[in-house]
Amino acid sequence: MRLFIAINFSNDLRSRLLELRDDLCSQSERGSFVPPENLHLTLAFLGECDGKQTDAAKNAMSETLFDPFDIHIESLGRFKRDGGDIWWAGVRENKALLDMQSNLTKKLIRAGLKLDSKKYTPHITLGRKVMTRLAPRKIEPFGQTVSQIDLMKSERIDGVLTYTSIFTKRGV
Repeated sequence: MRLFIAINFSNDLRSRLLELRDDLCSQSERGSFVPPENLHLTLAFLGECDGKQTDAAKNAMSETLFDPFDIHIESLGRFKRDGGDIWWAGVRENKALLDMQSNLTKKLIRAGLKLDSKKYTPHITLGRKVMTRLAPRKIEPFGQTVSQIDLMKSERIDGVLTYTSIFTKRGV
């Protein structure tokens, strides 16, 4: 099963992200835009996992202690790609988020899971293969309090990419 660990959003924050996504979509020649229910902030991508690895991920999450903290979305940016860019909403630099993600990653690696070694850059993907004349920019900040993280299963159901929470770790 294909897994990742993420922060899911309140309805209010999701609505604000949808406004950004819809504005991007309306000003783009083309692109593949993320459905509302799939908007999230990835903390760790685990990839294909068997039952033992899934249990190891749940244990690592259980051992990751964090106090609830606030995140703020403050920019619209892109990763340049041939054939269209990946556009995202950027998260304001946040020590609590980075500390929690680093602690979680260390526990996952210690549990034997293989993770990407790139520096963690918190962002929320809004669209892929996007062709637009828009430029990255700062936006009026908005946010929410993060009080839990979720182990998410990614699968195609009737041809639709679907994310389902299979385990939740709440902050202390």
